Amino acid sequence: MEHMKRRSFLKQTALSATTLALPANKVFGARRKETDYESKVPKYTFANTLAEQERQLKNNPLLERFRESRKKLLKDPHHPRYHFVSPENRLNDPNGLCFWQGRWHMFYQGYPPEDPRQHWGHTISDDLIHWRDLPYAIYPNPERACFSGSAMVEEGRVIAMYHGTTVGSMVAVSNDPLLLNWKKVTGKAVIPHAPGLPYNIFDPCIWKKDGLYYALTAGTLPNGPGGKRVRAEFLHRSKDLAKWKYMHPFLEDDRYGIIGDDGACPYFWPIGDRHILLHYSHTSGGKYLLGDYDTQRHKFVVTYGSDFNFGPSGPGGVHAPSACPDGKGGVIVIFNMNPAKPTKGWNQIMSLPRRLTMIGRDELGIEPAGDIESLRTNHQRIAERTLPANKEVVLEKIRGDSMEIIAEIDPKGASMVELNVLRSAGAEEVTRIMFLPERGLRDRARRRPLPGVISLDNTRSSILPDVRTRSPETAQVALEKGELLNLRVFIDKTIVEVFANGKQCVALRVYPGREDSVGVSLRAQGREAKLRSLDAWQMKSIYE
Repeated sequence: MEHMKRRSFLKQTALSATTLALPANKVFGARRKETDYESKVPKYTFANTLAEQERQLKNNPLLERFRESRKKLLKDPHHPRYHFVSPENRLNDPNGLCFWQGRWHMFYQGYPPEDPRQHWGHTISDDLIHWRDLPYAIYPNPERACFSGSAMVEEGRVIAMYHGTTVGSMVAVSNDPLLLNWKKVTGKAVIPHAPGLPYNIFDPCIWKKDGLYYALTAGTLPNGPGGKRVRAEFLHRSKDLAKWKYMHPFLEDDRYGIIGDDGACPYFWPIGDRHILLHYSHTSGGKYLLGDYDTQRHKFVVTYGSDFNFGPSGPGGVHAPSACPDGKGGVIVIFNMNPAKPTKGWNQIMSLPRRLTMIGRDELGIEPAGDIESLRTNHQRIAERTLPANKEVVLEKIRGDSMEIIAEIDPKGASMVELNVLRSAGAEEVTRIMFLPERGLRDRARRRPLPGVISLDNTRSSILPDVRTRSPETAQVALEKGELLNLRVFIDKTIVEVFANGKQCVALRVYPGREDSVGVSLRAQGREAKLRSLDAWQMKSIYE
């Protein structure tokens, strides 16, 4: 985890320097003039037609290197089968998710072995599930490293805006079929670091309205209780991407964060008839705000906020988002998932894509996105059966460490129902998925039934001594009266993701150490429950 500590230190140092407007920025400025940050990674220029680009990629040395690296990484028994992992070395935040000319593009902070500073790695997909490696897209210089940012598609081109460490916000554009060639606007930071700024410069996102470009830069303001720092997003505007004018703090009525939240990796998009601001807090993890975009005052009026992880983001938790509109009123988001065990040659992985929609004025729907069904094979089904009270029921025919499970359960009067996965024969290792009806927080304003609680527990997932377990991810699920519990569970070697009733998702990394940790079981606590149905599939690899 030392690399994670170094990365977090660098990122927070950059944030602190701009937040406090320290004289050290002058030193950075002098250093920039003296330092050449040219990357040591081979860089290629590609043609501007799809056919010629595909021809060039067939024999590209970087892609050949990626293929050989993947062969080695896939020998690791903990390497996932259908979640994206960098083709070489480690990765960090996903960036710039976008849809361009019929393909999904995802960028990410890659660390090339010969120059392990953050470059923007690049992968594409037709269905958000099967990913194809492409060469690194954006290389550092004049910035020291390419940190997080977003991408916006407009007619004829894609615009990427990202944090260039030590210099400020960078903008790059591309318009070729596979987004292989990128040109940096002005060749330097368009929103530069400088001493004494009234705003932070960190992890920008970009959108366009009425012919003008708008951008947020993440950070904090000292206007919390007792002068403590709280989340802020700072709005800038531009006519041409090259010259930007600072406007003001963007958030209004934001009372959903905690002290120390810093609003990193913001993604601001319309969703239904509302707007959503997804972001990451170095204090409390992945989060979102819902509200209304006041385009007259250029303010985001916040009406609700909640989380994507329900505990620390590390070890093994949900980290930063990358998001974009899906073209149907929803938003697609992908997160990187932090490691909880040292693994040679790789560390973090990407979550499955999630589709976010509005299912109420301040209620978010959360479901898996992409053509996940194309991975299914070897279907098995368990018909309706009673789950006796206080007795674990092992499903002998349902076994695997790379699976999808869909279960419909009527808790009836049970105080808890439990679905266990990655269970060893004697339960020495087990990952527990628990649902506790009516154990959530009462919402008096809505006068609705008391919500239930979904909990994902990896404290007994592994007997390996170098695995770092953590407190369970525990989130509320608001079920209507008479609504059954519907779970969609994805298991992939070192990750478990649980979607509940299209309204909630909890996810954690796990690292079973026993070969027999492939079992599945059910349990009802206190009183009997009813399993209405359970379907399970083995999942094919996206790497074969």
